[in-house]
This record gives sequence, structure tokens and C-alpha cells, in this order.
Amino acid sequence: MGLQWSNEGLHLNLRIQPAGWILAVVYAVACWGARKISLDQFYLPAGVRVAALLICPPRLWPYLLLGEYAYFAQMRVPMIGKYGWLWVVLGSAFLMPAVAMIVRLHRRMMAGTTDIWLVSVAIASAAAATTINITASHLLWPVPPSIPPLSGAARMFLGDFIAILTVALPALLWTRRRSEPEWSRRFTVPTLAAIGLTLLLGLSATVMAPETAGAKASVLLLMALPAIALTCMHGWRGAAIGVPLLNLIIHMTTPSSGHPESFDAETFATQQSMAVLSIALLALGSSISYYRQQYRARALAEEAARALARTSQISTEMHLKERALHLREIGDGIDASLSQVMTWLQSHGHHDTATDLLRASAKHARQFREQTSLLYPTSLEQLGLYLTMQTGGLRQAWEETHRVTRPRLAGNPCHLSVELQLAAYRTLSDAVSLLLGQETGQLSIQTRCGRVREQRGIVMVVALLDRGRALSWATTDLAREQLTARVLAHGGRVHCRHNRIRILLRETALPVPQRSETLLRTGCA
Repeated sequence: MGLQWSNEGLHLNLRIQPAGWILAVVYAVACWGARKISLDQFYLPAGVRVAALLICPPRLWPYLLLGEYAYFAQMRVPMIGKYGWLWVVLGSAFLMPAVAMIVRLHRRMMAGTTDIWLVSVAIASAAAATTINITASHLLWPVPPSIPPLSGAARMFLGDFIAILTVALPALLWTRRRSEPEWSRRFTVPTLAAIGLTLLLGLSATVMAPETAGAKASVLLLMALPAIALTCMHGWRGAAIGVPLLNLIIHMTTPSSGHPESFDAETFATQQSMAVLSIALLALGSSISYYRQQYRARALAEEAARALARTSQISTEMHLKERALHLREIGDGIDASLSQVMTWLQSHGHHDTATDLLRASAKHARQFREQTSLLYPTSLEQLGLYLTMQTGGLRQAWEETHRVTRPRLAGNPCHLSVELQLAAYRTLSDAVSLLLGQETGQLSIQTRCGRVREQRGIVMVVALLDRGRALSWATTDLAREQLTARVLAHGGRVHCRHNRIRILLRETALPVPQRSETLLRTGCA
């Protein structure tokens, strides 16, 4: 009965993955190799441990634990005779679980908007590892270490902290190589220059004579300037390059007897300054990256809003175009019917009546077409903006007010898209109507189409002819309220200054499916 319970009630589902065993071996070898080039004041295996936990998913952490135990076994088993088997087992058993728990508790922060959490991981991991090592050595060694506990703890903590930043930052940069936006190409030369200057300063510090310790420390501190430049250019990713580079160069210039426990007090003082600088650079880089992301998100949201507004305006214009074409068909039908009536009147001898009817129908047909062109300027697609303004109903409407001077038109609007020309037509018509309704006196109109660098656009100025007068506050507020929506949809601006309204419209591109076939045509006949 008991055997049946054990068979049915206890199930162990252990999957052995070959990749996991390979990972364990690679991790153990990496820790062994890192220990060969490490010092207590720069303990690289601590950085390898945190970097591996950041790169690998939690399901592979048991294999990292096996690799950790294998690494400690080859290193500490030969020390059983000197320090005792209890220290070898207990001193090696809790390091990886403690650091893994710290990384696990920070996983929610990893998905946050800033990367300053890595400093918290480094401090907590270094503190946990230092506490475990110092406690185990003082409690379990047959003879306690000769180094004072506080001095040894400071050395171990700083060595672990700097090593974690040195190894974990490039690992984090690698894991986010595809999720982060691409680096700006305009910073390529300054970035290479900063890295090259750092290496040059590090090389000069390496070849300095031991007697020039003060000058060497000054050169090492000067290496912080390129790291600051990298952080300002690339945010936290610049810090992820600059900080490890600084720490590695300082480690390479540290005098060593070849034993992992050797110690250099002057380098230790420099490392303390670099640790504070590393925290400052990471905080600065995280802030820069955060606000850069916020700016990019706002820019994308604004562009999406402009695209939506342009799409809405295009839909409205297409609806107006259909109505204008329908009205033109009605007008053509009326003209055909009147032509038949005039033909019948002439054939029956009513020549005077036919002449009067012809004169009246011609006048009303012209007015009908002018009003139809105000609804939608169909000629704009073939003749362009300027000819449409000079021959359509808009010109006639302005002339009837006797307050609008002859427009001064410059540039070639046929280089602009039909969409932008149509937006300029509507905006200019609204601006003139606004000033005619709100102000008195004559108006002048100036437009210029052109290109600045790779950006095409049009500038329109509607002003009071009397330069001594200024627009009223009510007119200025109405202009900004009524004209801004259409202008912003095309990436432009509205400026009201003194006696004029200045409007800028720029060429903007929409995805092809969002444009109608008519508005895709960008030339003038």
C-alpha cells in the first residue's frame, strides 16, 4: 500500500537538455578563465554570474547552478585540507541562489522605462556575495583571515560591484540589440573618436613608469571624458560601452604580483572614484534614453495624428469632388436643354426671345461654374494651383469684393503634390475670407513655392495693405483657431504678426493605400 502511494502520489518530471549541459560547461569555463585574470578588487566571475542570469531564461538557471558548483569544485576542493570541507561546501552553495533571487526580484524593473535597475542589482549582488564570503571565512576557517573584516568586505564589495558593471552592461546591451532603436549614423565618427581616445589614454597609462603614480591617476581620470561623451550621445547604451571600457583599462594598469589576492591601494582609490562615476553615468544615460524614448513616442503619435487628419481631409475633398462633378453634369444638362429651346425659338421666328435667353443662360452658366469651382477646383489637377486661382471662381469672388489686390505668385506649384496644392487653395481661401470679414481695407496676397534641402513646400502671406495697421486680437485668435488644424495636418505653421498672417505648408507623405488615385498624381498638365 505504501509503495503504491509512492508510485502514484510522487511524480518527478526531470527533462535533461543537452543545451543546458553545454551551458553549464561554458559557464564553468568562463568563470575559471575570468578568475585567472581577476583580483579581489576586480573579481570578474561575479560579473559573469550576473551576466549569465540576465542573458539566460529562468528555466536554464539550474544548469548555471551546476556550472557554478563545478567551477567552485575544481577551485576549492584542493583547499579542503587547509580550510575544511564545511567551508568548501557551505561557502560555495549559497552564492548563485542568492544572486539568482536578487535578479529574479528585479525582473519587473527590467521591463521599466529606465535601466538604472542594474545598479541596484549590482549593489545587492555584491553585498550578498561579500556577506556570504566574509561570514563563511570568519566562521568556518580553522584560522580566521588576517585582513580586518571591514577592510576585506570593502575590497570584495567594490571588486564585485565593478566587475558586475563591467560584464553585465555589455551582456544587457547584447540582449537588447534588436529591441532598441538603431543608433544614429551621425554619431558614428564621434563615437569611434571617443573609443579611440579612451584606448589611447589607457595605453599611455599602461606604459607610464611606476614612479609617476600621480600622473597615471590623472590620465585614468581623463578617460572619463570620452565615456561621458558616449553617454550623452547614446544614452544608457553609451554608458554600457564607456563604463566597462574604463574599468577594464584600469584593471589592465593595476600592478599585480600575479596572485589573485594581490592588492594595490592606489588603484583601489581610483576604482572607488570610477565606481561613483559609473553610477552617475548609468543614471545620466538612463535619463537620456528615457526622455529620448518619450520624445520619439510623442513624435510618432503626432505624426499618426497628422496622417489621420490628412486622411480625413482627403476623404472630405473626394466627397466634395463627387458633388462638384455631379453639379457640373446637371449644369451641362441644363445648357443642353436651353440650347434645344433656343433652337426651337429661332426656328419659329422668335429671334429676340432666343437672343435674350442665350444671354441670360450664358451669364448664369458662368456663375454656376464659378460656384461649382469654389466647391471643388477640378481644374487644379490639370492646371495647377496658380492658374486655378487666376481663372476659377475664387478669383471672381475676390474681384467682386474690390478689396483684394492682384496676387503675387512665385515658384512652380506643379512640383508639389495635388494634395498639398489643394490644402494651400483651401487655406488661402479661408485666410482671405477671414480677413475680409474681420478687418477693413485692402488686402495683399503673396505666395512662394520652393524647396529647402529635401523638403518642398509653399509659403502664403495674407496681409493688410496698410502696413501701419495691425491685426486685432480677435482676428489673430480666429486665424489660429480656424487655420491651424489644416496647417498642422501638413506639418506647417501659422504665424500672425502685426498686419499679416503667414502660413507654411510642407510636403508630407502618406502610405500609398491611404491616398486616392486622383491625389497620387503629382504633375500639372
